Amino acid sequence: MSDSKNEPCQHDHGRRGFLAVATATAATLSLGPLTGNDAHGAALTKQNRANLTADEIIAAMKDGNRRFRLGKESPHDYLAQQKASANGQYPAAIILSCIDSRAPAEMIMDLGIGETFNARVAGNISNDDMLGSMEFACKVAGAKVVLVMGHTACGAIKGAIDDAQLGNLTGLLAKIKPAVESTDYRGERSAKNYGFVDAVARRNVELTMADIRARSPVLAQMEKAGTIKIAGAMYSLGTGALDFLA
Repeated sequence: MSDSKNEPCQHDHGRRGFLAVATATAATLSLGPLTGNDAHGAALTKQNRANLTADEIIAAMKDGNRRFRLGKESPHDYLAQQKASANGQYPAAIILSCIDSRAPAEMIMDLGIGETFNARVAGNISNDDMLGSMEFACKVAGAKVVLVMGHTACGAIKGAIDDAQLGNLTGLLAKIKPAVESTDYRGERSAKNYGFVDAVARRNVELTMADIRARSPVLAQMEKAGTIKIAGAMYSLGTGALDFLA
């Protein structure tokens, strides 16, 4: 982890990244120093991030997911992004998501290297280590959004519903059971009913957001002060759509 100052980058390309925010303010930003006509640098800079609000960052995530669903992702030059961010990083958000191989947060939101911190654990649950990582990302490194992202047909959610027992996984699934118990659902409450599974997954995102606020005074105070925003979203494996919770 590094929060050192970025060095100027001479690698330019046309990717939009967080420039995709559909606001006049964001439209004036670039992802790096300009060295040519309408050419943008490869990495998010400290100044670019400072000019973005939490709402604009979330709007950029939504727009990136729209491009992903349409198959019109930005042309990523990952090598240029790697070189541009090697001497410093200024991510705009930290994303807590599940380990499911079908739900890579950066790809489904059309994001690049250096734009988000990414924490992954089965069932996108919070624990002391995750909270510490979020506190670093926001309080130390300057990220402005904490996004908890669940997804449909989640195996961890199914395991919690079925009361699965397996080594250390047992303790992890226990953290999801409050979501199972508190989900208001009319119908079959089993792991075979994907409607119920998805309802529990959504509830789990809500409870994880509440847990972050309750167990991290650092993040709760930052959100209260308007420095950051804690948000949630559900990703559909079937449609590729990302649904942000109100």
